[in-house]
Amino acid sequence: MGYARLQSIHVHPVKAFRSLSLQEAVVEPWGPAGDRRWMLIDDGGKVVTQRTQPRLALAAAELLPGGGVRLSAPGMAPLTVPVPRAPGSVTVRIFRDKVEALPAEDEAAHAWCSALLGADVRLVHLDDPATRRPVDPEYARPGETVSFADGFPLLLTTTASLDALNSLIARGEHAGEGPLPMNRFRPNLVVSGTEPWAEDTWSRVAVGEVVLRVAKPCGRCVVTTTDQETAGRGSEPLHSLGRHRRVDGRLVFGQNLVPLGGGTVRVGDPVRMVE
Repeated sequence: MGYARLQSIHVHPVKAFRSLSLQEAVVEPWGPAGDRRWMLIDDGGKVVTQRTQPRLALAAAELLPGGGVRLSAPGMAPLTVPVPRAPGSVTVRIFRDKVEALPAEDEAAHAWCSALLGADVRLVHLDDPATRRPVDPEYARPGETVSFADGFPLLLTTTASLDALNSLIARGEHAGEGPLPMNRFRPNLVVSGTEPWAEDTWSRVAVGEVVLRVAKPCGRCVVTTTDQETAGRGSEPLHSLGRHRRVDGRLVFGQNLVPLGGGTVRVGDPVRMVE
């Protein structure tokens, strides 16, 4: 692997909002602490993401002590939302899963998010990630759970693979859209110092003191075509991934990980393949 290291760490306190960069993060069994414990649902209880609402890329959420969040977006007054304490969970749908979650207690939170999107949405919190949502059983071991992430506790990407992908984009018919930044792929862990696509061969990797199991490659969707600064959309990287990185019918970039133990990861930590 050479001298690989952890270049950056990112969490998404509210699913589909822009990422928050950290210098270190505690890795819990279901993902980095504070990552995707909140999300938006529509009036039918279904998750709302950048797939249908690219404007979510413009919204940010700051983590607060105790698990609350401070919401902000251009042209909107910031709003602090505490973790809900009152009982009264609702059933929400996140892709194929039905999960119990707690709505934010302050109606102002729902109003703020609805105003952001111009649509009726509600903000919900995952109160018990240890029991609420199992990892996809096709790829999980008994007892593994996940937050409101798409499917797995962590997503890892490498700078070398992004460089390789940007080279492919530069030679393609949508060259003007590149080079793309890493935030298009919304990873938790970004690793430098590897060969391009080295992560395809990993089955278990140690990041500092934390060992993680590689579950499967990450299939990519329209969110990757969304500029995380403007919310505008293009054709890349899906066009180039479709030509060069199609695996079992999916366009793949990055690897989904499951922690095999807890600990803290820090920017600069060594990264090594365990097996």
